[in-house]
Amino acid sequence: MALAALPVSAVVQAKSPTELFESVSSSIVVVHGMDNQGKPQSLGSGVVLAKDEIVTNCHVIEKSARLSVEHRGREYSATLKHSDYDHDVCSLNVTGFDAPAAVLGSTKPLKVGQKVFAIGAPQGLELTLSEGIISSLREVTGGRYLQISAPISPGSSGGGLFDEEGQLIGLPTFYLGGGQQLNFAVPVEWIKALPQRSTKTKPIAQPATSWLNKATELEGENDWPGLLKHAQAWTRAQSQDWMAWAMLGEAYGWLEQTTKAIEAYQQALRINPESAEAWNNLGVEYAQAGQTAKAIEAHQQALRINPEDADAWHALGVKYAQAGQTAKAIEAYRQALRINPEDADAWYNLGNAYGKAGQTTKEIEALQQALRINPEHANAWNNLGVVYGDAGQTTKAIEAHQQALRINPEYAKAWFNLGIAYKISGQTSKVMEAHRQLKRLDPALADRFFNDFVLP
Repeated sequence: MALAALPVSAVVQAKSPTELFESVSSSIVVVHGMDNQGKPQSLGSGVVLAKDEIVTNCHVIEKSARLSVEHRGREYSATLKHSDYDHDVCSLNVTGFDAPAAVLGSTKPLKVGQKVFAIGAPQGLELTLSEGIISSLREVTGGRYLQISAPISPGSSGGGLFDEEGQLIGLPTFYLGGGQQLNFAVPVEWIKALPQRSTKTKPIAQPATSWLNKATELEGENDWPGLLKHAQAWTRAQSQDWMAWAMLGEAYGWLEQTTKAIEAYQQALRINPESAEAWNNLGVEYAQAGQTAKAIEAHQQALRINPEDADAWHALGVKYAQAGQTAKAIEAYRQALRINPEDADAWYNLGNAYGKAGQTTKEIEALQQALRINPEHANAWNNLGVVYGDAGQTTKAIEAHQQALRINPEYAKAWFNLGIAYKISGQTSKVMEAHRQLKRLDPALADRFFNDFVLP
């Protein structure tokens, strides 16, 4: 089978929730903020970075005059060490404190749907574990901003978000919008960059994370007019933030304002030429504008930056296919499937490319893989039926087209192809039924069917 030619990367042994908690919980602390009289003002969580140092969200501590850290029943005085309020990452110096440091991971290899664990102090309950998945990944400078389903509450902010291997991949930060709880985490890469980004003053303007949270909320609600308005305000407020321009491009793209989308992505890339996501999205918009050559170049730029971007390989394959470069399309789809072998659409497109290349056996195998992953892929069933018909396997062709029509009874092309298969198998009454369905769905296609297959 074709799948054997597309090896999956080795799977790293994941820890159970119990094993993970035992291995990382000693690196989590509770952070208390007080006024000058010692009256509590804020409560959050923190993660041990090194001896005498922990990291947390800046919003946990920014309004407090005095700080302390609680760990396993003991309390330690703390002072601010580094601060990056724009990205909501601050570190504290905790003299005399020593606990195991968290192992820092990376957001680069993460995928949507991957399991994650948040450990913190929601509502002041020290060392609480919650489990969820990554709902969305948003490329940001240095890493990827995470939207997660793991439940978090006030007090969870600044705690640890861990992958299944127990590596720290971010700091959860609670955000509530539109009557819906949306849970976000800043990426671990922002922690690594903190000493270089640290400033002594708090920003006067709205921080980038606040703009990003709202944009991601609107994106999740598919509120494209709302996202457009928000992104326009963001670009006015922070004109040198490439993420603002990328969000503006996304909004214009969904609203089918292709020229403006291209201009917005170009501006994002002038500010940050190394954004693989912006290059990839620019390629999509070039394709919408009919500029296939520029679309190919844009996707190639995305893959220069991130060769393991399955979506970019898939998109590049589509553009190669549109340009008639079938061999290159096949190679691009295979690269996409090497990275993500469970992408039904990539298998479907690979099957189509094999068909154009005259490789019928591989075409069938690829379409079968698409249907293994997504048995409700009507286009894959229809195309598989066409291939079976061309191979003289009429019974299988009929069954495949019937599956396509089970999924989508209004699928005119599937009725057309099913009618041909019925004609070949001599089922005259069923040929006429297919013709009647075509007359209802697509009169022009029905006339073609009648003239070419019924009259003869």
